[in-house]
Amino acid sequence: MEIWNALANGIKSVDKNHLMTFHPMGGNSSSKWFNNQEWLDFNMMQTGHGERSYAAYKKLLIPDYQRKPVKPTFDGEPRYEDHPHDWKPEILGWFDDADVRQAAYWNLFSGGFGHTYGCHAIWQMLTPERAPVGFGRHTWQLDLDLPGAFDMLNLRRLMESRPMTERIPFQELITNDYMPETDYIVASKGENYAFVYLPTGWTASLDLERLGWEESVVWWFNPRTGKATKLKEIMNKGIQSFSPEKGGRGNDWILVLDDKNAGWEAPGKIK
Repeated sequence: MEIWNALANGIKSVDKNHLMTFHPMGGNSSSKWFNNQEWLDFNMMQTGHGERSYAAYKKLLIPDYQRKPVKPTFDGEPRYEDHPHDWKPEILGWFDDADVRQAAYWNLFSGGFGHTYGCHAIWQMLTPERAPVGFGRHTWQLDLDLPGAFDMLNLRRLMESRPMTERIPFQELITNDYMPETDYIVASKGENYAFVYLPTGWTASLDLERLGWEESVVWWFNPRTGKATKLKEIMNKGIQSFSPEKGGRGNDWILVLDDKNAGWEAPGKIK
């Protein structure tokens, strides 16, 4: 680590403007080695390409979010679209747009300050003339318009339609007794709004009295289309349950709870 610290400090001594981090290998975070170094401006983790569950965020993001000294953290290399799951495509298949969305919302709703999208063919600029790396199967031109990339636009519009820097993880809102790691529901809250991500459309049981306001406007936001649908207006009394019309893998949803007095427009709508 002495070499990396010397290199980073050398760069920082002549460049005061750019932020700096360290890109770790899979299943790790820069905090493992450098969290206390002054040159490290934010932590980067790599949840990588070997899992389809929330477990990696419990292992990496949540501990980083709670570290001292406090530094922003995010997932710099999650599962890439059209990447073979754990490099075993004949057994486990390939990551698709559902996997991309899950990684993004799990990251951002659990304390991540940003997110990286990746595509397996594009990072290696795969063409018919080149030998594929890691079971790459398409050209970069064919994969330019994969659905997961466009889903990131919907995610950005949702996040920017509410005060983005207010967000904190708010898992105490969720009261489900049992959630498998592959179906793990996560929540994030601002001053007068909350987002709840249902990765496979499971019913979410929520203790609404924890929100801190009396009446909510409730919306469903579709992360595949970017469309918001107003569900109802409710009093924040006790534990209430919310279920989308359709669940299962690939049918993920975001439940949006707005303080009625805030007068928010539909989630995902940017002025």
